[in-house]
Amino acid sequence: MLQLGRTLKRQRLLRGLKQSHVAELLSVTQATVSRWERGIHPPSPAQRQALMALIGGPPPGGGDAALRRLVESSSQRVHLICDESHHLLAASPARTAEWGAPATALIGRSLWPFASPAIAAAEARLDELGWRDGAVRAVAFRTQATRDPVVPIAPGVVLWERLRLEDGSEARLVSTLAAAAPLPPDVVCI
Repeated sequence: MLQLGRTLKRQRLLRGLKQSHVAELLSVTQATVSRWERGIHPPSPAQRQALMALIGGPPPGGGDAALRRLVESSSQRVHLICDESHHLLAASPARTAEWGAPATALIGRSLWPFASPAIAAAEARLDELGWRDGAVRAVAFRTQATRDPVVPIAPGVVLWERLRLEDGSEARLVSTLAAAAPLPPDVVCI
């Protein structure tokens, strides 16, 4: 619950919204928004859905255009997501060739529903590894295949690299590597 509160506060601040404005838009009090952000009280399922609609995507103006161009022109199997919401920001042609939907249909959508069990397990360990504190900037792990028709996942080594975008938000560069590929020295293997 505390993680949701931190995410809400960060996304609200990135958008330049005051708690009182969020409260007004969601028909709650400013104190309620404050309690959500401090992790004292969780939003109801309906309130959570309204919050995600309000601040769930990448921040306005979002993203570094040069980084997006590099990802979109890469010959490697890579994609870029918002580190908090898992919304797709950009994908390489090699990555989208694996998918059953064009990148344009997935941009701005969370890729979390397509995560494999190994991806979910790695995500669950990020706080203990110091990912959000900046202690760790790259993580590698093995994942198994999934057969989702929209976003299938190939088995192999996944490398996550955390990047700060020009708007202050964090992004994650997701690469699929060959099993024998050398990893950079600062990568934490889990």
